[in-house]
Amino acid sequence: MDITVFGMGYVGSVTAACLARQGHKVTGIDSDPGKVELLNAAQSPITEPGLDEVLQAVVASGCLHAEIQCQTLGDISLICVGTPSKENGSLDLRQVVRVCEEIGRLLKTTNRYHVVNVRSTVIPGTVEGQLVSVLENASGKTAGTDFGVCMNPEFLRESTAINDFYKPPFTVIGAYDSRSGQMVAKIYEGIDASMEIVPIRVAETIKYACNAFHALKVTFANEIGSLCKALGVDSWQVMDIFCQDDKLNLSPYYLKPGFAFGGSCLPKDLRAINHLAKQLDLELPMLGSVLTSNQIQIERAYNLVRRTGKTKIGVLGLSFKAGTDDLRESPTVALIERLIGKGYHVMVYDNDVTLSEIRGRNKQFIERTLPHISTLMRASLSDLTNQVEVLVICKKQREFEAAVLHADPKLTVIDFVRQFPMGTNQPNSYEGICW
Repeated sequence: MDITVFGMGYVGSVTAACLARQGHKVTGIDSDPGKVELLNAAQSPITEPGLDEVLQAVVASGCLHAEIQCQTLGDISLICVGTPSKENGSLDLRQVVRVCEEIGRLLKTTNRYHVVNVRSTVIPGTVEGQLVSVLENASGKTAGTDFGVCMNPEFLRESTAINDFYKPPFTVIGAYDSRSGQMVAKIYEGIDASMEIVPIRVAETIKYACNAFHALKVTFANEIGSLCKALGVDSWQVMDIFCQDDKLNLSPYYLKPGFAFGGSCLPKDLRAINHLAKQLDLELPMLGSVLTSNQIQIERAYNLVRRTGKTKIGVLGLSFKAGTDDLRESPTVALIERLIGKGYHVMVYDNDVTLSEIRGRNKQFIERTLPHISTLMRASLSDLTNQVEVLVICKKQREFEAAVLHADPKLTVIDFVRQFPMGTNQPNSYEGICW
């Protein structure tokens, strides 16, 4: 394909060289004459292992050359210019907007269908909310009809970028229309990775989710390391063993947006770690904020109920997760306590919980927190659904799905566990806590 790459910085020069190596005809565009001169001499404008060798091959073959200004558009344009931070933390989009205006002016006189593919990192909503308008205003044409638009985030690590290009964790293409997505997908044929063609805002968001999680992992390891050092414990040994757990620690298991965590372990152990840190005069701000964030999620759940304006609330699920009757520090118990305190009439159904069989600390916790729990429980789902105005799903169970779908269509359903994913049958009035 005939591809133009705007911006010959780190992402742009690696992307241009690797696409040319794939056999595409690539033109690199950069306003810096020094970078253009280096690239045309088959020399890398950045320090990246292996890039000089790739450039020597693709420049010699004629698959890559660089220019200061774009003269004509081919099949696809890749926008790879920088989006640095402003002083207030927002992104400086001036370079991206300038390139979109330049592409738009060229689109005005282009007869072929051309796809503008954004590789620069931009916050969710930028492409559809701002860049599409810039392109349409400059070209006088309509996105999705006269030209295509995609968002295609990069996942290149400095020092391993060449290998990362050919073996990324996945290839994500946010497509404004299906034709655009399919065209961009063609340039990655032969790349060893799954292909995800998604809405543009999903593509914009995944980049931030990845980078935030990477930062979180570094900070987590450092805070655990600081705690270990203060205790005289080998932090590397601890984290080496930690990383061997691919069932919970390094897995998708907990990485599903939903309700707050609870149970007998997580809240208790986080409090203990933070108390120990105080005793050792250690600042562990990330670990110290986890319980606060968890409490905010319970508050967010309460506000979803409050905004319905209805007072008869049915809660499906009481224990902190499916398959157990453990009520200790269940976020659902905390939510019910809040609702009752605000004057709501609450009913509860949970087939995992039999009050007469609850023993020990579990019994002590629920008697202390909700002393009148027996008056809230209902023996059957139908008994509960026939008496309430709002159903709140707090645990994922198959019987809840069927019962809710067959309940009164006027019921408002609030889902904390994604009982009803998008694309499946959903109640008429339905809202998820994080979706």
